[in-house]
This record gives sequence, structure tokens and C-alpha cells, in this order.
Amino acid sequence: MTAARPGPAFSLHDIPFSTHGSWFDISPVLAEKAYAEDLHLVSHQNGMHGVLRLVPLDAATGVRAEPRVSATPSLLTWHHESGRVDLAYEAPDTVRLHGAGLGLRIGAAAQTLAPFTGTYFFRDPADGAYVFTSYETGRRYRVTVVSGVVRDTSGGQALGSADRGLTITADTGGTWEAAIEEFDSGRRPYTARKTFGEVVTEAEQAFTDFADAVAPWRSSRTPAAELAAYVLWSATVDRAGLVTRPAVLMSKHWMDKVWSWDHCFNALALAPGEPELAWNQFSLPFDHQDESGALPDSVTHSEVLYNFVKPPIHGWTLAHLRRRLPEALGRTERAETYDRLRRWTDFWLTARRAPGAALPHYQHGNDSGWDNATTFDPERAVVTADLAAFLVLQLRELAALATELGLTDDARGWTRTAETVQAAMLDELWTGERFVARGAAGGHTWSSSSLLDLMPIALGEHLPENVAKTLAVRIEAHLTAHGLATELPTSPHYRPDGYWRGPIWAPATVLIEDGLRRSGHHRLADEISARFRALCETHGFAENFDALTGTGLRDRAYTWTASGYLLLAEAHERRHPAP
Repeated sequence: MTAARPGPAFSLHDIPFSTHGSWFDISPVLAEKAYAEDLHLVSHQNGMHGVLRLVPLDAATGVRAEPRVSATPSLLTWHHESGRVDLAYEAPDTVRLHGAGLGLRIGAAAQTLAPFTGTYFFRDPADGAYVFTSYETGRRYRVTVVSGVVRDTSGGQALGSADRGLTITADTGGTWEAAIEEFDSGRRPYTARKTFGEVVTEAEQAFTDFADAVAPWRSSRTPAAELAAYVLWSATVDRAGLVTRPAVLMSKHWMDKVWSWDHCFNALALAPGEPELAWNQFSLPFDHQDESGALPDSVTHSEVLYNFVKPPIHGWTLAHLRRRLPEALGRTERAETYDRLRRWTDFWLTARRAPGAALPHYQHGNDSGWDNATTFDPERAVVTADLAAFLVLQLRELAALATELGLTDDARGWTRTAETVQAAMLDELWTGERFVARGAAGGHTWSSSSLLDLMPIALGEHLPENVAKTLAVRIEAHLTAHGLATELPTSPHYRPDGYWRGPIWAPATVLIEDGLRRSGHHRLADEISARFRALCETHGFAENFDALTGTGLRDRAYTWTASGYLLLAEAHERRHPAP
């Protein structure tokens, strides 16, 4: 076990402060494009909700302080010339606070309590603790003063509009401590069984152990590896609600869901060091597979959406995942996985193939994961080569699983179907120079300047050499100083912050880098890997990035970006070990 270290510092405007397993974080980010002046306790149960506002006060005057805030994986601190307040996670549902020279106002973020919205506040006569109950999250938030004094309270048992909360401080020259818990209906009175210092030390060790597990290869040559590990560690939640397993959310900002292709990259990054957590990531969407075999679009605490799906990259993922897991899957796990993957594949071969069609189609860009890519500008219900390529890889993985399970006839059937789909993809969508898309109903074809049209490179060694070579040339045209632009920067449709119409994304990068390498285009794969790694080391782990400036865009703490960095950095370190 490595001796614990404080870990990397980070900005709370970019990355929330949280811990492994927790459903809440501490952050000024309350929603997309909504940044509060003060830090809040933000819960992700029943959606994203800022529940409590945390306001440091000068202990002597009671006047609002204007502190500097710092954060590492184990400790958040408000710094001020008159003192400081420290906050650390004691458990996934509990934070401890310690103050000296500064007091803290803990107040309800919502001012108005209505019959079904807002926050109620009262002092519990059973134990003297102060309790906020939130309609939005359906949970309680109990504040227990461990030491120090409550200088004032307001809004106790108030209805309607009120300022609800309490102020904690200490006698002159003293310190104070408190705990805030998130729980359901009831819990025994809180008792502090550890010193604040012990709480911080244990949090440091917990993160260090996780980082050692998922990135034991990290060094000065991979300067963003620990922060990437923190993004994954802190975005993990315990099983609750509709989340059937411990899950890595895409973010503990507003992208607080598990989408049914995002989870694949997190599973791969976690596999060697956290195999159980990795397998849970791969399996979670399959827990909600519907009767048609479809996976949901997304899963979160209180919502499972089926109005769209995501691309069938799960065969590609499973093939890599099985190689990366430290122990082979047992026969029972393989049989269950085979059945789930079979049903998911059958969905595409039945529900998503028009009568007489050899190739499946997307019903909307959202189904591809590339929501607004220019491939979908002429029509939304579209037959595309990327879908066919992913399905071929999935069929081949099914054949491999069937062979291992002794299902010889099944294996032959999956192999024949894979060959048929790939042949149709090349015959119907390959022009000799590029892949085109085709309307699922009318049969009209078109090309675009989207990187999506080049995603069949994911087939790697299964592609004809001339096709792979042509795709590699076209892919290189998308390569900017920072990485792969999802729309050619010379295209009239390119937008710097256009979502899938320009910005750099981790999943496209990882899939393309892998396909290029497997098809023998190592130089270009190396260059793509190097530029994406440098991008993350400079600009962090945003949802996506401006392809020309590298600036992080949208959600700034996105786990599949962190996983993409870890996958590429690990592979580079393995290929080029330090002397």
C-alpha cells in the first residue's frame, strides 16, 4: 500500500468535490451554465439539486467572508486571512467540517417551501440536531454540531418563504466542528468517532489506493493520471434507486447519468485494477434491457430512458474488456453475457432492419451517440457504415463466446451474419473513395464532412487494406494540433462549440486510435494518442474540446474523457516503458 498523499489540486468550477460512493458533491455548479457565488451541497438523487448553501463568515464580526477555495481529493478548504474552514468526507453520505477563525452559515438553497417543492427546516427534539428535508431529492440533511456554538438560527418550522438555516462558530480563539449527513427517513444520532485529522487521513488513503489500482504505471510522463483517477473515483455512486450496481456517473455535474455507450470506456479503464467495478459498469445498462433486447438510452437514480438507444459498441468493448480483466470470466458469467449480448444484437437485426434490408439503421442521430453530426442533416432515419461496423464486431464477439460455450452452430451462424453485414456495408455504402449514408426509407445516399463517416476504421484488421488506407488518409485530415475534430474544420458546417459538429471527443478518439493500430497504421495512431493526451494534460477532462484552441467545453468533469486519457496513457507507457 502506497503512503497516502494529498493528491492533485483542482478547481471546483471544473471538478466537483466528492468521494467514491457518494450521491452528493460540494460545488458552485447548480445546473448547466448555472454557477453560484457560494459552494453548495448538491445532491444527484432524483436529479441534480443544490440543497444547502455554505457561506463562510468572519467569526468575530459575523460578516460574510470572501475566502479563497482550494481542493484536493481528500480535503476542501475555505482560506481567509481571519481563519479557515475545512471539509472532508467521513463516509459517502457524511461530511465533516472543522473551522478556526471563520464561522459557517448552512442554509437552504431554496427560499420558498410549497406543498411539493422546497426545503423544510427544524431542530429535531430527539437529538438536538438541525434537519433540512428536501422535496426535490426526497432526502434529509442533518447538521450535528460536534463542538463550538450555534450563533443563530432562522426559519425553523417556517412555511412559505423564509431564510432557513443556522450559523456555526466558536468562542474567540477556539475551533468548531460539525457533520452533515444525507439519509432517508431516520437514523441514530450522529457521534464523532474519529478526529477530523483521522477523517482526512483515511480519505487520502482511500483515494491513493484507488489511484494505485487503476494507474499503477503513472509517472511524471503522465501528469494528468492522478486527476483522471480522481474524476472516476469521485463520480462513482453506490447502488441506489434504479442504479442497480455501483456506478460511475458521467459526471457529478449536470451529466449525472450512465449512458449506454459512455459506460464502456469507464469499464475498460477500470478493468485491470478495479475489475469488479469495471464489470459493474459494463453490466449496468444490461440490467435494464427491455423485452425487445434494446438497452436504454440512459440510467440514473430515478429515471431510465428508452426513447433512444446508443450504438452497439458492446462487442468491441467486451473483446477488449475480457483481455484487460485480470481473471477470465467464469462460465456462468460468460453464459449470461452471451445471452444479453445476443438479445442486444438481435434487436439491431430485427427491430432496426427494414424489410429486405441487409443493414440496420439509426432512427435519429441520438441513437449513434453523435447526436447532431452532419451525417444526419439530410435525414434522421439513416443507414450508416459506423453502425454496420460496430455490429460486425459485436457479431464476431458473439461467435467467440458461442465457441467457448460449446455452441458450435450458433458460432457459425454469428460468423456468417458478420460476413454478410460487412459485405453489405462495403457493397452498398463504400464508393471506392468513402463511405456514404443512406436514408432508411427512400434509399437516397449522401456523404458528409463528419468524422462519423470514417468510424468503420474500428473494424481494424477485418477491413480490406485499401479501405483502411483510404480511411486513414481521411482521418488524418481531421487531425488538428489538439486532436480529431468531429467535423472537418474547413467544412461550412464546422462549429467551435457545435457538440458533434467540430469539437474533439474522447470516445471517437479511442475507437479510431484502436482501429488504426489494429489495421497497421501505427504512426497516425501514435500521433492521435499523443495529441489527445497532451490536450487532457493541458485542458482537463471536459465533455468535449474546441478542436482549434483545445479549450474544454460543456461539462468539465466527464468520466469517459478521464477514462480515454487513462487508456491511451497506459497503452503508451506499456509500449514505451521508462528506462
